[in-house]
Amino acid sequence: DVGGWTQFGITDDLVPLSVAEGDELSFLDSNDRLNLHQQWFYIGKEADGSCGLDFGFRADFVYGRDAPKTQSTGNPAGSWDEDWDHGSYGWAIPQLYVEMAVNDLSVIVGHFYTIAGYEVVPAPNNFFFSHSLTMFNSEPFTHTGVLGTYSGFENMTLYGGWTLGWDSGFDNFNSGNNFIGGFAVDLLDSVTFTYINTYGNFGRINVAGRDDNYSHTVLFDVDLCCNWNYVFQTDYKNIDDAAGENIGINQYLFYHYNDIVSLGTRVEWWREDQVSNYEYTTGVNVKLLNNLVFRPEYRKDWVPATGLDIDNVAADVILTY
Repeated sequence: DVGGWTQFGITDDLVPLSVAEGDELSFLDSNDRLNLHQQWFYIGKEADGSCGLDFGFRADFVYGRDAPKTQSTGNPAGSWDEDWDHGSYGWAIPQLYVEMAVNDLSVIVGHFYTIAGYEVVPAPNNFFFSHSLTMFNSEPFTHTGVLGTYSGFENMTLYGGWTLGWDSGFDNFNSGNNFIGGFAVDLLDSVTFTYINTYGNFGRINVAGRDDNYSHTVLFDVDLCCNWNYVFQTDYKNIDDAAGENIGINQYLFYHYNDIVSLGTRVEWWREDQVSNYEYTTGVNVKLLNNLVFRPEYRKDWVPATGLDIDNVAADVILTY
């Protein structure tokens, strides 16, 4: 399987917590100009264990403004793709793994995207152009290690593995070493509940050197009647007792009007070090072609404790192939 996509976008303001051009504190850290966010290529083969033992692999390559955010920032400086920068742009190899599958069990070994959270880095897999504060600040993006998936139980999938901390790539920094796992279960035909956690030493972000860092994602995905979909997500991360705790609650509501137009809204509360941040985003996805989508959105961020109040209009287009 070979493919990719090209994503161009523009925004009229920086998304908090970004405060300066190219500071890499949010995905949208460059305003008032058209940017190439993701030029993505991938090649892979999915392992199919339905007929016995099978093998697969996956490799992803990305260039653009988003690439520095999905580099192996949990690595020592200069290791793997940690510093493959080109000004405010850069390169990254966010996935490079092999896979083995037999019957209902699949195991991947290498560098792969996290299973925590709801939003993801690859642009075509999100409804919104911008990302939640929770996704960018409370979740890992990638891991390097081993991850197993077992789907042999009725209506339930189990996950379990070990990684070299958060956002590491074929290297180890600050003794990163943690468990990742959880489960997804269909509570009803229209309701899926997912719990994913990481526990251990998260590596570079573990400034206190503790081995009992903890994070979790709790997710309810509900298909409502008449083309409506509701998602509730809460994340919790605890790095150390003094300054590493934050929590977020995101709610999404989507309406699939037809095969061309879909509407969506996201409401978020994210708290770090006792400071509450709020964010509201609403937008439209318009399929101009089967492989071309236009995503305009309006976003409002406000922080009562600091007086921050920002309105932001942004839009992007994604061409997949």
